[in-house]
Amino acid sequence: MLDEKKIIDRFISYVKIDSQSNANSVATPSTEKQWNIANKLVQDLNDIGLSEVSIDENAYIYATLPSNIKKKCPTIGFISHFDTSPDFSGTNIKPQIVKNYNGGDIVLNKTKNIILSSEYFSEIKQYIGQTIITTDGNTLLGSDDKAGVCEIISAMEFLINNPDIKHGDIKIGFTPDEEIGRGAHKFDVAKFGADWAYTMDGSQIGELEYENFNAASAIIKIKGRIVHPGYAKGKLVNSMYYASKFISMVPLDETPEKTEGYEGFYHLTSIKGLVEQTELQYIVRDHDLNKFKNRKAFLINLIKKLNKEFDQNIFEIKIADQYFNMKEKVEPHMHIVDIAEKAMKALNIKPLIKPIRGGTDGSQLSYMGLPCPNIFAGGHNFHGKYEYLPVNSMMSAIKVICKVCEITTDYKNTI
Repeated sequence: MLDEKKIIDRFISYVKIDSQSNANSVATPSTEKQWNIANKLVQDLNDIGLSEVSIDENAYIYATLPSNIKKKCPTIGFISHFDTSPDFSGTNIKPQIVKNYNGGDIVLNKTKNIILSSEYFSEIKQYIGQTIITTDGNTLLGSDDKAGVCEIISAMEFLINNPDIKHGDIKIGFTPDEEIGRGAHKFDVAKFGADWAYTMDGSQIGELEYENFNAASAIIKIKGRIVHPGYAKGKLVNSMYYASKFISMVPLDETPEKTEGYEGFYHLTSIKGLVEQTELQYIVRDHDLNKFKNRKAFLINLIKKLNKEFDQNIFEIKIADQYFNMKEKVEPHMHIVDIAEKAMKALNIKPLIKPIRGGTDGSQLSYMGLPCPNIFAGGHNFHGKYEYLPVNSMMSAIKVICKVCEITTDYKNTI
């Protein structure tokens, strides 16, 4: 039996370590504080008895659970990231444990009147009667993706302590900087040595994903001209007014809050403005590659149109691709998705096979030669104060990992 209290304690010990990444840093890891949890994870992997535990100069962690069977079977891997999002505070995290959840609102912070609303976040009602771990309303929780890290380590410990469960060689990988899109950039696929892998980085129980967004960033700079406002007629150019013109011409019904499923979007993530220059930062997302290309072309053509309209080069744009849909790399090897689906069904977990409205390390790793679908880790409402993790979902994810390892022993071919 899995030791629920031990696993909760392990998870809480991880989330209490501040390990936010920073997109403005060029170092790897992007923040020194990520070394704090990285070193702890190395110690924990050694303590439970894994082999070949190592950490490189960039804080990428690798380990192996050797096979306990004589026959040859595929070598598979499990991967999670230990950084947390810079979108919201990750300092001084104080998790709260709500036992026997009653289906109503959860008070996260009485002093500040911060409520986890069961009406607004209605998905929480599926966890009535369960234990739920929440924030205290001041920080994110960090279940993205320390739940995945905890689940992988706990699953490996369970397999070590229960040698009657047969498995082949299992590879473990933990990465920094996933939240800023760099988690796979320095991952050593050859050293990892798996035929395929799974990221434990999904959300609600049952999620199984092998499709994700094609993704790009777009930075738009708008040039103005500063002149004393008392003498500005015909001279001053306020870049912020021109920026608002641009924003109004990007389809407002194609934003994250207006889309779902396979629908792509433009997402304005930052505005920095003064009279003389304004900078807009967008992310562009679409599952369909042609639609993705069209979205990028739309922004470029909009810039050209506005420069022509104002008869001067006020606008400039820089677009950079970030990652691509892993579907192209996973579909030729659908047995790896089938194995995960079979594992969930064997545990009476309903598989929820759907596209990721985001990206994971797995999307980049799939293009690096390591097909890598994504399995649920259990958390909800990532990157903010309303994040929560049902404990049963975490326990179920651990069981799925173990079952995937067991089922894979009956699969004879590698990729």
